[in-house]
Amino acid sequence: MKQVVQSYKTGEVALRDVPVPQCGSKRILVRNRHSLISLGTERSTIELGRKSLLGKAASRPDLVRRAWDKAKKEGLLKTWQEAMGRLDTPTPLGYSSAGIIEQCGIAATEFSPGDRVACVGQGFASHAEFVSIPINLACRIPVGVSDDEASFGMLGIIALHGIRSAKLTFGSKVVVLGLGLLGLLTIQMLRAYGCEVIALDPAQDKTALASKLGFTHVTNQAEDLTRLCDVQTAGYGADAVIITAASKDRSLVDQSIQLCRSKGRIVIVGTADIHPDRNELWLKEIELVVSRAAGPGSLDPLYELEGVDLPISEVRWTQKRNLQEFLRLIADKKVDVASLITHRYDIDQAESVYSQFVAGQLMQPIGVLLTYPNTGTIERSLPIPNTRTSAAGANTLQIGVIGAGLFGKALLLPALKGLPNVALHTLATGSGASVEHSARKFGFANQTTDAATIWGSDTIHAVVGLTPHSQHAQLVQTAIQNNKALFLEKPLCTTEEELAELKQIAAAAQLLPVIFVGHNRRYSPHTVQMQKWLAGRQGPLVLQMRVNTGFVPASHWVHSEDEGRSRIVGEVSHFIDYIQCLVNAPIVRVSAERISGDNRSAVNNDNVAMSFKLADGSVGTLIYSASGDKAYSREMTEIFFDGKTIASKDFRVSELHANGKATAFKTSSQEMGYKQELESFAACVKGDLQPSVHLAQNLDTMAVIFAIERALATASVETLSVTRRYEQTMPL
Repeated sequence: MKQVVQSYKTGEVALRDVPVPQCGSKRILVRNRHSLISLGTERSTIELGRKSLLGKAASRPDLVRRAWDKAKKEGLLKTWQEAMGRLDTPTPLGYSSAGIIEQCGIAATEFSPGDRVACVGQGFASHAEFVSIPINLACRIPVGVSDDEASFGMLGIIALHGIRSAKLTFGSKVVVLGLGLLGLLTIQMLRAYGCEVIALDPAQDKTALASKLGFTHVTNQAEDLTRLCDVQTAGYGADAVIITAASKDRSLVDQSIQLCRSKGRIVIVGTADIHPDRNELWLKEIELVVSRAAGPGSLDPLYELEGVDLPISEVRWTQKRNLQEFLRLIADKKVDVASLITHRYDIDQAESVYSQFVAGQLMQPIGVLLTYPNTGTIERSLPIPNTRTSAAGANTLQIGVIGAGLFGKALLLPALKGLPNVALHTLATGSGASVEHSARKFGFANQTTDAATIWGSDTIHAVVGLTPHSQHAQLVQTAIQNNKALFLEKPLCTTEEELAELKQIAAAAQLLPVIFVGHNRRYSPHTVQMQKWLAGRQGPLVLQMRVNTGFVPASHWVHSEDEGRSRIVGEVSHFIDYIQCLVNAPIVRVSAERISGDNRSAVNNDNVAMSFKLADGSVGTLIYSASGDKAYSREMTEIFFDGKTIASKDFRVSELHANGKATAFKTSSQEMGYKQELESFAACVKGDLQPSVHLAQNLDTMAVIFAIERALATASVETLSVTRRYEQTMPL
């Protein structure tokens, strides 16, 4: 299918051929008929993308400071690679469309194939032939509303929520500053709800259009606006001023204060420089509000992605209910959007349209629609054109990759690309724009939005799984069922039930494929050096590890029960594996305590002290905290044994202290073992190397994680049994 995407790194806008996205259980797959170009939002997005690196940095100084702090801890090269990975991300343009449902997810029971629907949402209702829409971001189009009218949905509900934010009553007198698309929709809805409108726009063509729609109190002169407002409000001032224009100076807000009555309200729906005079606000006791998106539910993952509705008894006007109301206003002829359509273009003309738009060559644009042919087919797997791939020799490892998040694109995919005798066969992600960009960038031969394509391929020898945590257990099961080697980013699974099921499947398998879990620290050159220093030790050791991991809000996905479960499940397995690797023995007993905080400013489970007993008699502690300074050292390990001490800091400096002397091992940047881990995986799949960690050990590591959770919940000491090793060989 064709989709319009922008490179945030270069600002380039391109029309790409990408695979059709998957529907999803709580989504609908829609064949777009029309999508609306949001002139203001998309212009600002494109302009930001076209700025130089210094220009982008000037726009986001907060991100620059965070990057600098990260560089001091983890090295400039790694930080630079991650930053460039974030910049080099395709941005699907568009967030308002309408079309016909092709497929419905199992849980999307309110819809049926063939329904006409209006779709909204950034990253969802994009300029593409097919879009995958969460159920709370779509609603059926009523009879009497055309598809092109319904494609105005997102702009309509942004305007509608701005009106609601003004808390108006019947007969309110409202000034609207800006008569672009948002402003023209706003004044029509204000009239429909019984409000009197006074409006300003410096462009005469826009005030003329407002007059054509039946509005008489409109002007393109600021001086006339003050007179109009005085006359229409009997000198009291407007009940509210709604700013739908975009301005980089403070004049709009200053003017709004003068136009408002005492205890009036200013609502900013567009963009404005907000530096009002405090005394002016105080004198009239004016309330200033910035309207956020399209209503309650906007930008809330539970509402938008999971389809969890907000009860109407508590929240009358959610994003979806605003969309239904906007379509009702169109159907009842209270809002005229047909008169606002100034340009129509076929999707094949998209690149030319955006070039003209950015250059200011579109003649008086207001409602600009992209239209789509009804001939596109649902293709979820495509070759990457013009990709040069070397012929696969007998010793070439063909790899398929499922998932390509920021971490994978910044670290793992570049490392994979650089491995000798490895060919990147197919990349699979849920987003067509993302998979096309990443597959082309890293040199894959094929792209797909259907992971089953990878598992079913006879020419793919191994799979790298970089998916969300909730999908990890299923990836392991599928790898075992298909006898296909798997490299899986941690964790192995997210629940004890999944762990028990994986143990059963592994025990029943006659032959297990090579399965790696991404515990990269054991492959670091620092770990290898410490293992040499520990070789031949005479007695048990004492190990102390501290992780200053950095704060993550309680609302983040890593804390979601359905996705990340917790940072203990999602991240601590790294350190459990690392401790067992250094001691060369499994953990057999665990105790743990967490802080007793408010679970918001400090997430309790992110601040934990853990103690371990290992099978060889050694003991260890792990302090895992998210309450420290992010700029401070992230990881520190100390080991005491045989009259010696090892100290390792941030995988940059490791030291052995013995007999009053120190021996240091240093690397120029942080070396956490990502490349070495992938090299080991490739060698094991080819049969050139035996795995250093078997699946049974990774299962035991997850058992330790769940024992930590139980210890935290019950204040108990948890004892673990160590399972046998499963035989694991599957060379090419």
